[in-house]
Amino acid sequence: MNDRAGRATRPFRFGVVAPIVSDLATWRDRVRRIADSGYSTLLMPDVPTWQPALGPTLATAAALADVRIGSWVYAAALRESRSTAWEAHSLSVLTDGRFEMGIGAGRPGIEVELGLPAVSQTERRARMRETVAALREFDGPDLHTPVVMAVSGPKSQALALEVADGVTFVLAADDDRVETTKRVRDFAGRRDIELAQHVAAVGHGVSPFMAAPNLDTAALRAADSLVILPSDPAAAAEEIQRRREEIGFSYFVIGANFADTLAPVVAKLAGQ
Repeated sequence: MNDRAGRATRPFRFGVVAPIVSDLATWRDRVRRIADSGYSTLLMPDVPTWQPALGPTLATAAALADVRIGSWVYAAALRESRSTAWEAHSLSVLTDGRFEMGIGAGRPGIEVELGLPAVSQTERRARMRETVAALREFDGPDLHTPVVMAVSGPKSQALALEVADGVTFVLAADDDRVETTKRVRDFAGRRDIELAQHVAAVGHGVSPFMAAPNLDTAALRAADSLVILPSDPAAAAEEIQRRREEIGFSYFVIGANFADTLAPVVAKLAGQ
């Protein structure tokens, strides 16, 4: 048991956000290498017009390698609930249960940037709830597609406690360790739920689609932010173990550009 959080200690697992930022042959090789390195899940961002559509891309990845796949994350601001749920259910069926649905409200203003009507925070949360409800309906009694929900404020946290299997916290760059620890512990004390950590930066680099490319890594380190990990594998493994012990994070999601760098960490900790 983790005495601080009063929760069962979950084994480590690691996911990789792997957008297509190269030619397809290079991306296919990357997918296979990620799976061979022991990462549990290959994830795709939901960025219409910037990347190939999430659903077929994930289905392609699942056919290339024996790895779980997932959305990181469906943006409720851009999506109709039942069609998103049907896509998620379909991916679960086609991959024999290897799909996990990540869903969140979506970056502020992203729908307007794409020429869509503005969607309020209240409506975004309503869509998230409706999507999960429709997914459970489509899955029926014989299938359960895991849901990881990206949360920020109290209302989205409350929703995740009701309907999600896991949660990742949207952290500002200036959120320090003390503030984040308190926030996550307060949440986790209300239900035993998987806690995921979105890691946007490693060492001096930032991962595409994980954060703004001009994210100041020096400022992250100065703030003792949890958005960043060391690039040295030994130091990264020590920090990841500390975060599980002190806070409860067990699922760590990084960008594909650092998958090789942290592969020794995955080899050491995955499943432990």
